[in-house]
Amino acid sequence: MKKDRINDRILHELRRDGRLANTELAEKVGLSPSACLRRVQELERLGVISGYRAVINHHAVGLGFIAYVGVGLNDHSTSSQLAFEQALAFIDEVKECHNVTGAFEYLLRVETADLKSYKAFHADVLGSIPQVRTITSHVVMGSPKDERA
Repeated sequence: MKKDRINDRILHELRRDGRLANTELAEKVGLSPSACLRRVQELERLGVISGYRAVINHHAVGLGFIAYVGVGLNDHSTSSQLAFEQALAFIDEVKECHNVTGAFEYLLRVETADLKSYKAFHADVLGSIPQVRTITSHVVMGSPKDERA
């Protein structure tokens, strides 16, 4: 990717609003609409922009409880990690799964309706995966800065 001030501004504006019309984006970054469109298409072609998505209001869809969950496995083998990752693949409550270094192997972002449903998820879903040794929950009390969207 050609790293320059204009590409940086294009990416900044699209992070803020991925539905921004090309003419509006061009105006914000100081390019003609055709030059702006060429740059955006090149960023997409190179995989710098890998997609666009909707930002969902969690409370509006009944997901008012968020926790980051550290998961330690019984052993550190590749087969154990793969089995754990496969077990998580279709669990709706797990929105993110990261293999990390430190005191545990995985960091999950989990969303449920409330504390009661998280408790059921913790015991009945996550706790039932054979590879899981430890579960450490960190409940989100607020998110003053969240740039995932």
